[in-house]
Amino acid sequence: MSLSQIFALFAAATAAGAVNAIAGGGTLITFPVLLLCGTPPVIANATSTVALVIGTAGSIFGFRQQIAAIRPYLLRFIPVSLAGGLLGSALLTQNDPATFTRLVPWLILFATTLFLIQGFLQKLRPPSPPQPLKTSPLVLAIACQFPLAVYGGYFGAGIGILMLASFGFLRLGTIHQMNALKNILGSLLNFVAATWFVASGLVDWPKAGILTLGALLGYYTGATYSQRIPASRVRFLITLIGILATVAAFWNQFP
Repeated sequence: MSLSQIFALFAAATAAGAVNAIAGGGTLITFPVLLLCGTPPVIANATSTVALVIGTAGSIFGFRQQIAAIRPYLLRFIPVSLAGGLLGSALLTQNDPATFTRLVPWLILFATTLFLIQGFLQKLRPPSPPQPLKTSPLVLAIACQFPLAVYGGYFGAGIGILMLASFGFLRLGTIHQMNALKNILGSLLNFVAATWFVASGLVDWPKAGILTLGALLGYYTGATYSQRIPASRVRFLITLIGILATVAAFWNQFP
């Protein structure tokens, strides 16, 4: 790696960690930068997942007070999430790399669109009093979680937004409870995927090491100073990066 690549990876991971601590969507930063550094798409996805998994798991600490409220649901969601994440990871490692390369632009576009839509929904949804966790939509929620977990194991960008959207539409509690549930399940998904990728030899360890250092700094900075950064600016930046990454990924498919 050149010095410029090392700096770009560290900066991207720092930004991704901060973005994940504030709003989510950090993969939309690390993944395209890895591609620009000459990393094959499958290796880039695996390397980004492994590098960010520590920071993602660390975000659970911030929601530790909500764990008691969602504990009954964790016993039902965790097996579904683990199974889906394992299947998604297996699909990535067993498919033809050329197939994944063709899917990359669409996956980035999909995640970016979800991120943009979720921002609009937050503005349009009228304020309402917190809703307690209900058992009535539980079967539907579990049925929705499995395909989301498969996607999370396969690619992962925007998976937190997907889960929050699912939990929100099903009204599985307050935003803090849903965030806690999302963070725990997301951490498990990333851990399963990272374990599979490591066992499959898909991780570029020198780049993963640099990304991990940057991510740790970013998560710490984001968690500490997130209250001072307007969420609207962060969302705009993530959306812009996602659009640029989508355009670049489509452009790279032309000879």
